[in-house]
Amino acid sequence: MFDIFKKGDNKPPQDVKAVRAAILSFVKKELQKAEGGEGRNIKGLYLYIVCADNERHMYEAAVYLDEADRFKKDIQKIADDYALDLPDGWLMETTFPAEMPPEALPIKGLDAGLFIRTKENTIQKSATAYIKVLAGVAEKKVYKINSTDGKVNIGREKNAQVNDGFFRTNQIAFPGDKDPGNKYISRQHAHIEWNNENGCFMFFADEGGIPPGNKVKVRSAATETLNKLISTQIGHKLDEGDQVILGESAVIAFSYKG
Repeated sequence: MFDIFKKGDNKPPQDVKAVRAAILSFVKKELQKAEGGEGRNIKGLYLYIVCADNERHMYEAAVYLDEADRFKKDIQKIADDYALDLPDGWLMETTFPAEMPPEALPIKGLDAGLFIRTKENTIQKSATAYIKVLAGVAEKKVYKINSTDGKVNIGREKNAQVNDGFFRTNQIAFPGDKDPGNKYISRQHAHIEWNNENGCFMFFADEGGIPPGNKVKVRSAATETLNKLISTQIGHKLDEGDQVILGESAVIAFSYKG
């Protein structure tokens, strides 16, 4: 099958086989960087496809979207050929988001990008941090969170019934009757979670906080860059002073200082 990796021109692929070949060639090139035992640190591959509606069927066929694990087996074959020693249970996920996540590596000539999630050496740390409400009306002005808290949910109302009919508890809650701007915050908007591998708090958008339903924007205090979270799988590492906009107007800030 690896004749597909022969070099060709840079014209965009025009059919299913060419799209599949281009994606696998890119994956092969990126996986080769994990030779020498680094493959065991790979936890998952995330393929993002942002294509026109009239091309979606071609991309879906290229990644065998209707055949569970078939595309993953092709990638496993590449990993085995290069003795990359991927761990048991590594994840292969393909999604069609409205926008390309900033962490994804663009695949040249395709409307697609790849993100490889790796497992770093475990860092045994603990921490306490504070979430300060700068705009919008929450139940409290300042929330104290700890690395032992697990998921700290953020959303509209303390106890909110979500799409599957069950109730979710939002530890950081913006009551809908307290401020008109709170109506733009979803009931399951986002959450904060401690990452023990990297020793940091991570901010994730939840189903209600990604387009087209709603939005989460993070401004990094260190770099002053603005990031839109458009995937529930890729989080933002929270650093001192980072600010997050929830919906239209609510703003919270992250700090390790009380």
